[in-house]
Amino acid sequence: MSRKGDCKDNACIESFHGILKKELIYQQQYATRAQAQQDIWEYIEIFYNRKRIHSANGYLSPIEKERTYGLGAA
Repeated sequence: MSRKGDCKDNACIESFHGILKKELIYQQQYATRAQAQQDIWEYIEIFYNRKRIHSANGYLSPIEKERTYGLGAA
């Protein structure tokens, strides 16, 4: 359970928020909240999870890593 004010407990999500802001939020100006929410959803579901490679996943996208996860155990 994370504790209030302990930055180490939420380092992963803080890192993700930094990436999201740098790669998407600061590059756009949104007229409505709905437009921003849609853009963020598309970034996460279409780009971040399917196309963006991650060094922690052996330079695979999360979807690619998930697909290959069970293959090593066979």
